[in-house]
Order: sequence, then C-alpha cells, then structure tokens
Amino acid sequence: MNQPAVLFDESHCEQCACGEGLDFEISFAFQPIIDMRDHSVYAYEALVRGASGEGAGEVLARVNERNRYAFDQICRVKAVKLASRLGMSARLSINFMPNAVYQAEYCIRTTLAAAQTYRFDTRNIIFEVVENEAMTSADHLADIIRSYQGMGFQTALDDFGAGFPRYDLLMASPPDLLKLDMGLIRNIDNEPNKQAIVAGIETMMQRLGGRTIAEGVETEAEYRWLRSLGIELFQGYLFARPGFESLPEPHFPD
Repeated sequence: MNQPAVLFDESHCEQCACGEGLDFEISFAFQPIIDMRDHSVYAYEALVRGASGEGAGEVLARVNERNRYAFDQICRVKAVKLASRLGMSARLSINFMPNAVYQAEYCIRTTLAAAQTYRFDTRNIIFEVVENEAMTSADHLADIIRSYQGMGFQTALDDFGAGFPRYDLLMASPPDLLKLDMGLIRNIDNEPNKQAIVAGIETMMQRLGGRTIAEGVETEAEYRWLRSLGIELFQGYLFARPGFESLPEPHFPD
C-alpha cells in the first residue's frame, strides 16, 4: 500500500487501542505454543476474534483494501494491550499483514509505542506472517523480516506447506520460526509421504538456524512421531484450545 509516512504522536497508540479507523470491534483469543525441552510456554499466539468472541473468519471477511492498514495497526496495539493486562510473561506472537506494511520502520512505531504504554517487553514480541498474504512479493517480505529481525524481534512464517511454500522467502531472508501447516501434521504418524516432507523441512530449518513449530497437533500419535523427529515446539488442541481474552494453561504430554 502507498500509505504516507505517519509520524507518531502521543494520542496515536490510544486511538488504535480504541479501534479508531474501523467500523467493527475486535478482541483476541490466545493459544499457547509449548516448548517440550523444558515443558514451558514458549509463546502465546494472539488470534483475532470479534468483540464477543466471533471467529476469525467472520472478522477477516470485513477487512478490505480501505481498512487493511488500520486493521493491522489496531490488531498489534490491542494484542499488546490485552497481553499486558493478562500479565503475559511468555512471548507474544502477533500475526501481521505484509500488504499493510508499506515501510517496516514506520509501521512498527505504533507497536513500539503500545509496548511502552502498556509496559510489555518488546524482546518478547514475535511477528508472524499471515498465510492469506502469500501473494506479497518475496522482496517485500524479506525486507520486512530483515527489518524486524534487525530491531530485535523474532519472526515466524505461518502455515508452511499450505498452498505454495515460500522457498523464495527462506532463501532471501529466513524467519526465526517456521510453522508447519496442519495439513502436513494431520495423521502424519501413518503417512510416509508426509513424514518424508516434514523430515526434510526440519533438516532445512536446522541448517538455516531456525526452529520448526508443529501447529494443529490433535492426537498423541501425531505428537509422538513429530517429537521423535526432534521437533520441540508445538501448538494445537492436544495441548490447549484458544482462550478468549485469557491465557489457557497447556497440557504437557508425558
């Protein structure tokens, strides 16, 4: 988007926190990403919801070219504000829309201001690329990821394996975290072809210096196979369902 550079003023953060610029209200559910190395919560992913808990699909259906930038900025601020209110001490994974980021250095200002206002440590923020923005150019995505990493943020690529995998991005600017799409995870314990693909992805991420997150894990058998491969980070109903405006305690398999 060719948005003009907006210089931050003291009221900007609170305006976004109040939802200015949108004609609908949003909130968040949080789902833990667990680290099986030490049975800890590695991060909570902020999953957008309606103000009364309506699903993400209903909310995202109202996002368009006109309000995309405001939606992206408001999501960042509200996620930080709610995480702070809930006393989150783990990392916070925030989904972002690359097409709403015209220049990373400008578009991050509201997030930084929100973290300062709500006293949330910016070192605990992960920016996660939303899969439905897959048509964003590799160069633009790589620039954003490099900029965010240069500012000290972790970055994640969501739903890898759904649609066209972003190998162009992995070559240009590898993210810190890569989340396997649940289509690869489902019944992986019984499907050799999936096993071969996921094993290759895990090896690739190790060589790139990043980590793999298995998301959408629902069964003990899926978890056991993935854990035997060496994957350490997990997300899915097996561990915890998203909690609307709450931080659910995860279940750690034996």
